[in-house]
Amino acid sequence: MVTNDENVLKLKHKVIEEVARLAWKGDFDEENYERITYKLIPGPRATYRCCIYKERELIRQRIRLALGKTPTPETENSKKMVHVLEPACEECPISSYLVTDNCRSCMGKACYNSCQFGAISVNGRRAYIDPMKCKECGKCAAACPYSAIAHLERPCKKSCPVGAITYNEYGICQIDEEKCIECGHCIHQCPFGAISSKSYVADVILEHKAGRKVYIMCAPATEGQFGQDITFESIRQAVKEIGFEDMVEVGLGGDMTAAYEAEEWETAMKEGKKMTTSCCPAFVNLMKNEFPDIYRDNMSQTVSPMCAVSRYLKAIHPGCVTVFVGPCIAKKSECRDGGIEGNADYVLTFGEFRALLRSKDVELKPAPNSYQEASTWGKRFANAGGVAKAVLEVMEERGVDTKDVKLCKCSGGQECRVALLKLKAGRLEEDFVEGMICAGGCVGGPSRHRSENEIAKAREGLIKQADERKVLENLKNYPMDQFSMHRNAEQKKNGE
Repeated sequence: MVTNDENVLKLKHKVIEEVARLAWKGDFDEENYERITYKLIPGPRATYRCCIYKERELIRQRIRLALGKTPTPETENSKKMVHVLEPACEECPISSYLVTDNCRSCMGKACYNSCQFGAISVNGRRAYIDPMKCKECGKCAAACPYSAIAHLERPCKKSCPVGAITYNEYGICQIDEEKCIECGHCIHQCPFGAISSKSYVADVILEHKAGRKVYIMCAPATEGQFGQDITFESIRQAVKEIGFEDMVEVGLGGDMTAAYEAEEWETAMKEGKKMTTSCCPAFVNLMKNEFPDIYRDNMSQTVSPMCAVSRYLKAIHPGCVTVFVGPCIAKKSECRDGGIEGNADYVLTFGEFRALLRSKDVELKPAPNSYQEASTWGKRFANAGGVAKAVLEVMEERGVDTKDVKLCKCSGGQECRVALLKLKAGRLEEDFVEGMICAGGCVGGPSRHRSENEIAKAREGLIKQADERKVLENLKNYPMDQFSMHRNAEQKKNGE
């Protein structure tokens, strides 16, 4: 899969792998960190940037991220998962509007006359825009008869669904922590690798070394990420090979969530109340930040599949450590939400998980598709529309007539925002909103391992091999009475 940060990704994951190797040995000290820095950037010539000194500084910052810290000590008060590596953010144009060679220096000077801020001058054979005066209103570009003024929107800013990215006077990217929903879309859009997230690979290894039982929980989006030959059984064998306890398919949590969210939807239908899903943490963060009334009054109070499986494992294996693996950056913020008891202890992306395997020289190998713990409805939670289909399936299994249910399936930040605005204004026609910030659903998450087309083909082949068990039939095999499926378990216990 070709991404804007393809070359940077290899280096990023190599840093995580090297830090993981130190974690297995317990060799955490500054001297070893410097050895990693010089091993990856030996010099004397720079490979990626202007000089080896900048490259080495960025490796040091990436080592801090690989240790679950912020890039620099000065930013350690931040609780966010997504951070800017300032030395890497330097090559993008400061101005969003640039005069191209199409400029004819015409006599009409429509661009000059349209600018209200004195940012445009005409020197010689072309116009010039002063980036220090430009307010990026775009009037000059609209006025130019030759379309000679280009709008150069930075890829990080363009990818942000909530407008959380701005720039300081030096052109360095700034992330507004009050607006950021931690979807992580900006990370892989930056072609200079200037945005990244904290990693908890080292923490997971240390938990294992401390004698705690570590369970890997693989997202429903996992099937198809590594090709049709790599099954859940392949991952399960690899997990056990590095010494962890076991692997559990989070599609099982999809079944659990669908069953309990179906109860909420049925009640809401009787009351004439509209509801939203609560599985996508970036969608939840959007509601929490910008639509607090909807977050409080309309959002489902059923936990996400990740949390459901984590609570299940902690109920039957007290004291265990649960680690979610998937394509989602926002899941890292969900696991750090202290208001959701029993959630996953750590979250790793697919790239971080593979770096963890490589740190023990373990590779994923083809294996029979024998491990099946979820219904196909739970497996398809990762697809856009999959949550709603699973919930309706459960309602139908309970004998509820769903033919008149109206669904608003939102895939992507813009669709989610429009639906929430309509709900807030009382103009939403549909009964229920399924919100997924990533286009295509979780399978299109920012840290997916392959392109959407490659994933879709392999994924469909794997899911077709699954049996035809129903959702409620499947849940009879699990002790659902031993843990809560409510977001606030204590509140539910008290009947509030």
